[in-house]
Amino acid sequence: MSTDTMSSEDTISERPTWNSGGEFLMSCIAMSIGLGNVWRFPFTAYENGGGAFLLPYIVCLFLVGKPVYYLETVIGQFSSKQPVELYAHLAPILKGIGAGQILGVSGVGTYYCTLISITLFYMYHSFTSDFPWAHCKPEWESDMSECVSVGKAAKNRSIQSISSSELWYTNAVLKQTTDINNGIGLPDLQLSIFLLVTWSVLFLITIKGIRSSGKAAYFLALFPCVIMCTLLIRTVTLEGSVNGILYFLKPQWKMLVEPKVWYNAITQCFFSLAIASGNLVMYASYNCFTHNVYRDAMIVTTIDTITSLISGITIFGVLGNLAHTLKVEVNDVVSGGGAKLAFVSYPDAISRFKHVPWLFAILFFAMLFVLGIGSLIGTNVCALSAIKDVYPMVEDWYVSAAICLVGFLFGLVYVTPGGEFVLVTVDYFLGTFLPFALVILEMLAICWWYGVENVCLDIEFMCERRVGSYWRICWSLITPLILIAVFVYCLLSMQPLKNGKYEVPKMLMMVGWSLFALGILQPVLHWIIFLFTNRKMGFKQAVRESLSFKSWGPQNSYLRADWRQFKVKRLEEVTSTNKSWFVRKIKFLLSMR
Repeated sequence: MSTDTMSSEDTISERPTWNSGGEFLMSCIAMSIGLGNVWRFPFTAYENGGGAFLLPYIVCLFLVGKPVYYLETVIGQFSSKQPVELYAHLAPILKGIGAGQILGVSGVGTYYCTLISITLFYMYHSFTSDFPWAHCKPEWESDMSECVSVGKAAKNRSIQSISSSELWYTNAVLKQTTDINNGIGLPDLQLSIFLLVTWSVLFLITIKGIRSSGKAAYFLALFPCVIMCTLLIRTVTLEGSVNGILYFLKPQWKMLVEPKVWYNAITQCFFSLAIASGNLVMYASYNCFTHNVYRDAMIVTTIDTITSLISGITIFGVLGNLAHTLKVEVNDVVSGGGAKLAFVSYPDAISRFKHVPWLFAILFFAMLFVLGIGSLIGTNVCALSAIKDVYPMVEDWYVSAAICLVGFLFGLVYVTPGGEFVLVTVDYFLGTFLPFALVILEMLAICWWYGVENVCLDIEFMCERRVGSYWRICWSLITPLILIAVFVYCLLSMQPLKNGKYEVPKMLMMVGWSLFALGILQPVLHWIIFLFTNRKMGFKQAVRESLSFKSWGPQNSYLRADWRQFKVKRLEEVTSTNKSWFVRKIKFLLSMR
């Protein structure tokens, strides 16, 4: 690890950086390309009309996803600080934004690791060509539904046909219950063991923070891509797969006027790109000050989108094959939501392979495991970084062990029979709703309060590149306004939360709202704490200090001095033109001198 030379005035001394720019790039790829691409993207597309979802997703990617991704990596690299400290230095009143983001991403991490442990459960059952999910069991049959084994055709068209892979997932893996009014039940022993193994692997990778996670990034980023392309080639050869792929790619134009489709497109960008979570800020904070972060942001966001499309084509190809086998429409293949598309469709497809299906199964679930671990590393290192910057003398492995232990204990909730209800609730309130609200505060604070003009000058000083009009217009107007409009729509059109076709109980919804309130009120709580801590200077002066940007700037004191001179010079150049405020703003947005 290399370190920047810092004076005694610097707030953090000897802060490590990545060994190379490649470690940062691969770590970002591994974090962004995860289960969100294989599980969440196809499922979100599935729920929003297949191909109708693609156009909103691409539009939101360019108007929201890329701008926010680039902005977060820029401010992280510029400040060399993890999220909580970054916002505190931008202005003390903003400190709670970073704290709220860490709360949200920590909540996601608790259930995300559970999904990874399920992949290990499947991998354990893959060391044979006679997969347990490929055959029906008598207890899965009922008067209302028919179980259909892999490769078999439905016998009775008058009742609902359900694939054996789906029934194995709900009955044998999750042991899922549809009623949690009497409790969610006890954790499943087998899944608990695999959950412990998952957190143990995560601990070993993050035992030294980015010193150890950066070295694993190359494998975590590249291995899944090879396996995914292999599965894509096999999927397109399955009978009926074309119908599923066409369903995925053919836009249903009437769905484009549905606001919920656009809302889901934006939230998918958040989840897939890991924006509004604090992870990107944290990763970028370990970059060298002059690193070409623009190039990396464009590479990662492009690769992430391509991977999502490949995953979607593969998933829907399998759904087309299942629809052909079950003699139903593509949109009727899988009932319920969540991770079923990844843990039902893919295993079903692998069961149909004629040659060494067990090998493909092992490789596929190994890929899912690697994808999940690569994404979860960012969450752990983000929490570790926040703790280490406050308590720098504590050993990395102590902090990592504590984080993993707490994560494991919380994760036991999700491996209970009613755990899916908890997962859906946490995913909605902490994984979707809270990041959406916090990213609005983030954009308003950075782009409207601190100002896009200041951000562009910071980038120009740091990277010696002039910011184009596309970024200026998005940051100033398009991205914040889209986020606000969609968030207002979400509040006005909120529907009861469901796990598949079953409604989440009101008590669990109250817990979800409490978690959301805890996250969104972090800025207020930290502001109150700041005012109380600095009460001796007087209330008015404390308020002024909480709104001040005077602590903002590069961490290195020599760079900070040069940066201040640079900004003064540029400000003089702008004011010397004698142009009106309106003309100056137009010229700025169009990137005109």
